[in-house]
Amino acid sequence: MPFELAPLPYASNALEPHIDARTMEIHHGKHHAAYTTNLNAAIQGGPLEGDSIESILSKISSAGPAVRNNGGGYYNHNLFWNCMGPNKGGTPSGNLARAIDAAFGSFETFKEEFSNAAKTRFGSGWAWLIVHDGKLVVCSSPNQDNPLMDDAPVKGTPILGLDVWEHAYYLNYQNRRPDYVSAFWNLVNWDFVAQQYLLATK
Repeated sequence: MPFELAPLPYASNALEPHIDARTMEIHHGKHHAAYTTNLNAAIQGGPLEGDSIESILSKISSAGPAVRNNGGGYYNHNLFWNCMGPNKGGTPSGNLARAIDAAFGSFETFKEEFSNAAKTRFGSGWAWLIVHDGKLVVCSSPNQDNPLMDDAPVKGTPILGLDVWEHAYYLNYQNRRPDYVSAFWNLVNWDFVAQQYLLATK
């Protein structure tokens, strides 16, 4: 089956005032939709057709740039939308909170490290919290790359991602990426992130 664009898990205006409705409409309905369409076109009739997105990313070094860019864009945004939600934010609890404390010393230290990864990623890219060998690690990647790719410099399973492409924030924040990164913490769906952590550590 071809890959499909899933609907947003909330209304396009649900993340206001932190992310405005128009940005969400363009980001999901134009950018993510294009990655989905272009990924399907890039794999049609080839050896990757019918593979899961995770399988495709695991052998991305042998695929062309169209598969890399659009496959990454498809996967990354699917995760990103679910990492956020209205009336979220706060702090994690349970096993995820303990794992963050073990890896970073405190939630505040983790938050600072993740924010710095997002703010200092040059150009377009992503900041990630990943599970690597059972432990939590913060990293970033350029363009639509991610840590599932077989040639990623830091490999692991993403459980939290932040899109720092300008199309993710420019209408509202212009060149103030740090303000956008700060606003993101008001949106993080820690229940979803905890679910992803559980799956990645089974």
